[in-house]
Amino acid sequence: MKAKLLVLLFTLAVVSTSYGSKKTAENGKSVVNLNQVPATDYGMMIVAKMQVKPDKVKDFIEAAKEMIEKSNKEPGCKSYQLYQDPYNNAMFVFVEEYKNQAAIDAHFASDYFKAFGPRISDMIAEQARIKIISVAKETIK
Repeated sequence: MKAKLLVLLFTLAVVSTSYGSKKTAENGKSVVNLNQVPATDYGMMIVAKMQVKPDKVKDFIEAAKEMIEKSNKEPGCKSYQLYQDPYNNAMFVFVEEYKNQAAIDAHFASDYFKAFGPRISDMIAEQARIKIISVAKETIK
C-alpha cells in the first residue's frame, strides 16, 4: 500500500503545475520563487522531494519529526506528512495540505520553518524539488 501511495504521490508531483517556478538559463532547472505564488482562497498543497545523504537518514528523520509535529498544529494546515521511498530509503517526500495561500505564508514565516533549512543543509544530497499546487476543487469520493 505504501508503495502504491508513493507512486501516486510522485505521479501527482510530475503532472501537477507549480506556481511561481521558472527555468534558469544557466542550468535549465526549475527554481521556485515563493514570493510569486498568487494569493487565492483555494486549498493549497506542497510536494517537496528530498534526496538525503545515506549516512544522514536517521538524523534527517529526527529533524523532520519536530517540523511535522509543529506544522500539523498550525491553524491553516490540514495535513503535513513525510513519506520515505521503500526502494530508496534516502529519498523522502513531504506532502503538505493547507487551507489557502495565507496558511502557507504563515507556515513559511514560522521560526521552526526558517530554522529547518539550515538544520538539514548538511544532510541533503541535492537541492529539494518543490511544487506548490493550487487545488481549485476538491472532490471526496
